[in-house]
Amino acid sequence: MPLDVITIGRSSVDLYGTQVGGRLEDMASFKKYIGGSPTNMAAGAARLGLRSAVITRVGDEHMGRFIREQLVREGVDVRGVVTDPERLTALVLLGIRDDKRFPLIFYRENCADMALCEDDIDPAFIAETGCITVTGTHLSHPRTEAAVLKAVQLGRARGAKLILDIDYRPNLWGLAGHGAGEERFIASPAVTGKLQATLALFDVIVGTEEEFHIAGGSTETLTALRRVRGVSPAALVCKRGPMGAVAFTGDIPDRLDDGMSGPGFAVDVYNVLGAGDGFMAGLLRGLLRGENWETSLTYANACGAFAVSRHGCTPSYPSWVELSRFLEHGSPYRALRKDPQLDHLHWATNRDRSWPALKVFAFDHRLQLEQLADQFGVDRTRIAPFKRLCLAATQRVAAGRAGTGILCDSRLGREALQAATGTGLWIGRPVEQPDARPLELEIGPDLGTDLAEWPTEHVVKVLCFAHPDDPDDVRTDQESTVLRLADAARSNGLDFLLEIIPSKVGPVDDETCAKLIRRFYALGVRPDWWKLEPMRNQAAWRNVCAAIADGDPWCRGIVILGMDAPEETLAEAFAAAARHPLVKGFAIGRTIFGAAAHGWLGGTMDDDEAIAEMAARFERLCDLWDAARAKAAATAPTTTAKP
Repeated sequence: MPLDVITIGRSSVDLYGTQVGGRLEDMASFKKYIGGSPTNMAAGAARLGLRSAVITRVGDEHMGRFIREQLVREGVDVRGVVTDPERLTALVLLGIRDDKRFPLIFYRENCADMALCEDDIDPAFIAETGCITVTGTHLSHPRTEAAVLKAVQLGRARGAKLILDIDYRPNLWGLAGHGAGEERFIASPAVTGKLQATLALFDVIVGTEEEFHIAGGSTETLTALRRVRGVSPAALVCKRGPMGAVAFTGDIPDRLDDGMSGPGFAVDVYNVLGAGDGFMAGLLRGLLRGENWETSLTYANACGAFAVSRHGCTPSYPSWVELSRFLEHGSPYRALRKDPQLDHLHWATNRDRSWPALKVFAFDHRLQLEQLADQFGVDRTRIAPFKRLCLAATQRVAAGRAGTGILCDSRLGREALQAATGTGLWIGRPVEQPDARPLELEIGPDLGTDLAEWPTEHVVKVLCFAHPDDPDDVRTDQESTVLRLADAARSNGLDFLLEIIPSKVGPVDDETCAKLIRRFYALGVRPDWWKLEPMRNQAAWRNVCAAIADGDPWCRGIVILGMDAPEETLAEAFAAAARHPLVKGFAIGRTIFGAAAHGWLGGTMDDDEAIAEMAARFERLCDLWDAARAKAAATAPTTTAKP
């Protein structure tokens, strides 16, 4: 499928200070994001549904791999990302001092992306796109300029739309010191001359008023625009901050307000860094989907409004679903990051990885394995190596199946948990005290601080023994804990799985589980995943799926727990559940590891035998689920999966 846009130029790792309102000197911790204008634009465009790619260079090290992997997660084509074996990936340190000061330091001395050269521009790759977007920074050096001009010339020969974002940073042109990364304008006839030599090549030129000042060689905006018009017939898009943006396709009028424009959006400024790149993503969505200037500028202004309202550059940009909702309904909040509806939609529609199916080996059990070790008279330290065998069995099955995962604790299974991280498995991690009712947690009391130490791919899992008829004191206690935990998980960028087991508390019917689910949604808890008992009654499943669809249509889905049921019983439960697209699979433990745990801890089974035993059981359950899903696929689904 052809690309909509290729961006060319800078790529970096942005390290954003998390202490808002302080000096960059005093920042104590940072969040890591992808950065660099073309990289931001490509990711922002992908979020809006465009097929985007970026041409850049990254280092052959951890930060370079991070950029490449994160771009893939964002849906950006990375065939044009060259790995430089000699240079480091660029870094930028950034802070939010107040609503007007945003200090930053560029670490770009001989960095990888400034080694971009003509050989990195593949004519066949350029031929795949209908638009090429470049930024001014890469016109600042002969080598990168040659690469940009080669791409532009190839694109022009193919009829591609050519767009320039002036993206003027005096520091990156050698006009300001390392401590002046925040500086936005320094007059320079040399820079003006360099830009004006290329402006005629482009169909669209985008910049702030200050950026048009450098391109036009005048600090009077209308004069600068007229000088740019004198050397280029391009459409000129002038960004005006809170006043939105205006576009000029012909002569420059006597007032900026006489240009074509879209509505602006009154929002509180939290962070202006990266707002222009978000603006460009919105503009690209409009222009490349055939919208008129008013609509395209509306998209652009709205994306810029989201960007200035949130922390970070790329992480702040909206998805197309999020943008569409905002344009249709607006927001009662000037600080968009505080709008709970938009915040959830932003989270749910920009999550890294989709899991259309999920088959999880749950060996997060602690109390049961400790009791078993005690029964056989072996030291409880033997549980940790057994969990490594569980992981080995999982990996044996995962080698041929997508959507495989584990549930593993960090207290007894730390080594297995660490070994699994980064391997592509889905990883859930429990936080509850085993068998506690009311719910108690193994972490805390500061949940946010504890979860801040977790790898971002780990899913926070909590088991709550709850029932609609719970006494008020128990219900209040448990719900308060779940609310705090869900909030802490979200604030740390972690998926949240809520497991509820009402049958251990009281009698259940077709409505019991659905009532609990609706109650948690009413409280404001929106789990990414639900883990539910294996129900064989279709009415119960219909009620559950309806409750989730009403509460959060963006929920990732449901996995079925096992409760130590035999395979025959689980096969019946799978057959009932597989008819509902919201059910993605299972997370089952003792049915898989029970016999192996007895044999291995009891000394009658060696490592290889235990792994083989568990892998065989896990694989049979996977086959049972796949068969149930395949059979259900032939009939009309009884519920609707999330979009």
